Amino acid sequence: MTKPAKPKKAKSKTANTNPGGNELVFVALGGAGEIGMNLNLYGYGPPGEERWIMLDLGVTFSDGWPPGVDVIMADPSFIEERADQLDGLVLTHAHEDHLGAVQYLWDRFKCPIYATPFTAHILARKLAEPGWEDDADVTVVPLQGTFSVGPFELELITLTHSIPEPNAVVVRTPLGTVLHTGDWKFDPDPVIGDVSDQAALRALGDDGVLAMVCDSTNVFSPGQSGSEGEILDSMTEVIAGCSGRVAVACFATNVARLETIARAAQETGRQVVLAGRSLWRIQSAARENGYLADIPAFLDEGDADSLPDDKVLIICTGSQGEPRAALSRIASGDHPRISLGEGDWVIFSSREIPGNETSIARLQNDLVARGVRIITSRDAFIHVSGHPNRDELSHMYQLVRPRYAVPVHGELRHLHEHARLARECQVEAAIVAPNGTMTRLAPGALEVVDHVPTGRLALIGGRLVPMEGNLIKERIRGVWHGVVTVTVAVDDGGLAEEPQITTLGISEDQDNDPVVDAAREAAINAVRSLPPRKLADDAAVSEAVRLAVRRTFRGQLDMKPVTTVHLVRI
Repeated sequence: MTKPAKPKKAKSKTANTNPGGNELVFVALGGAGEIGMNLNLYGYGPPGEERWIMLDLGVTFSDGWPPGVDVIMADPSFIEERADQLDGLVLTHAHEDHLGAVQYLWDRFKCPIYATPFTAHILARKLAEPGWEDDADVTVVPLQGTFSVGPFELELITLTHSIPEPNAVVVRTPLGTVLHTGDWKFDPDPVIGDVSDQAALRALGDDGVLAMVCDSTNVFSPGQSGSEGEILDSMTEVIAGCSGRVAVACFATNVARLETIARAAQETGRQVVLAGRSLWRIQSAARENGYLADIPAFLDEGDADSLPDDKVLIICTGSQGEPRAALSRIASGDHPRISLGEGDWVIFSSREIPGNETSIARLQNDLVARGVRIITSRDAFIHVSGHPNRDELSHMYQLVRPRYAVPVHGELRHLHEHARLARECQVEAAIVAPNGTMTRLAPGALEVVDHVPTGRLALIGGRLVPMEGNLIKERIRGVWHGVVTVTVAVDDGGLAEEPQITTLGISEDQDNDPVVDAAREAAINAVRSLPPRKLADDAAVSEAVRLAVRRTFRGQLDMKPVTTVHLVRI
């Protein structure tokens, strides 16, 4: 159920009074020490009795390992055990690494959710997948809105990013004010949405800010990240120089990039085809919230063949080499409606997310093998980051002037470098607090006061399982060492017939493999060597056979296969 937020006048509360022995603490369960699957918690109250708010609940995507895992998210057990103390979930924006886990984890908390209109629209579609659209209490907060969640008074400050409606969240408590930036940059011409509200940031700094919890993604990149508005001319020039079909791969959520590409297509006399379900979902949400209003309707995948090659431009998902995305299917010749070949072009209007280099290279090699020419951001000015470069980070510190800095949204090297930069910007103290670190922001000095359990959950077959659990471990073992199944039939006198062995990932021809024969012989000897008392014990027989067979494969092949025994007593 979705309802609008009630406007509430924001108050400045920065005094370091400490009524009732309360503390203000911050804990990241995801997104601190990595880029992705953000899950941030603020607690206020006496130690152990805090009221909590959650900022963002996202996922990250597997690069193909572990096998069979596509979606990974932070294990929320710490706050799940305190669900009765969790007053709400606030979403900063609609990127998957900030809201993608809501559809899998919300029922563990059943707390109210707060989001701006575009983000709430995206969220509604996700909540519908598990059937929670009528159960979840979603409050739509206007841009620059103020609202209360438990003991926290919150205010949204408009920033710019690579998706509509990115927000910093001002968290006000009696012990001080925190600015949680979310993902952001300073873009003077964002194409979609308003520019960052630097006046509000400066006014916040004037009132006094206890701590800033801030994006670290581009801390190693000097200068400015660049403006979305500057891409149009370059993109138009690049497309104008291409013959044949042109496909542009970008992040589906980058609505501003969709508009830039669409305008470049208009300038070069091409019509735009969208390829990829996520692109259609995002463009629909954008149009329903007033974005892309001046862009003509996009064409469906089936319309591509009705146009001359030099009159079509295909915007597609899959810039990171995702195997199920449209571009990967096109590159492998597996797409049912769109094909690319000799004389066609693919423009990668995106950056390489760390960890995706291998899958992207594989995708590009597949395209080149089809005769497709490739253009990336190394070849032309066709992409700008949605995150702040070093100069923008420094400017943010100049505006906000926080007493403390807590870097997030980065690998460990990003967090340490961001902490150094914050100190250079005259911040009193900066702390590196990876996932699970409970940091006390007030009262007193900034310090680590506890470490809480963290972990990752993987989505496999519609189920969430711990990444460190037996299921994942056995999958990995099966990939590295193979799988062996032994069927043993016994009666009161011992073996009733010869054991049967089936292998996966071990033998090219198991019916004519001497190692399999040796394992079968080892199973026979294991049963024959058991005394009558153990021969009557099914568990003892199974374990003896398992160890004997596994020992054989380890000795002869240096492999430790996942070995299971199916015992039949006759």
